[in-house]
Amino acid sequence: MRRLGDLEAEIMDRFWRWNRPATVREIVDDINRHRDIAYTTVTTVTTILFHKAYLTRAREGRIWVYRAAATREAYAAALMEDGLDASEDRPAALAAFVGNLDAHELAALRSALRAAERRAEG
Repeated sequence: MRRLGDLEAEIMDRFWRWNRPATVREIVDDINRHRDIAYTTVTTVTTILFHKAYLTRAREGRIWVYRAAATREAYAAALMEDGLDASEDRPAALAAFVGNLDAHELAALRSALRAAERRAEG
């Protein structure tokens, strides 16, 4: 999975924060509160995100309504998986990653590992 470009990330951030369907007009209006951007630019990038399967869409009258296809966490997990795949030694890469975690993150990892073990056993 490729990392999102700057504008792609800015658009996806809105879908993830809002956690609801949205139109291109809503995205443009929100971005324009902070900086100027053309409607056509956001339309183009949103269509690209749809074709890359980051967004789903449905017609409501003449307007496309978009929704994030996955959560921000699923996107981050896919990036981590790609990072592991880039290594010739996945266990070493994973150990290096875990070595950078703080106490709270380590506790979350332990909890996730216990849950994964229970699912594997069950």
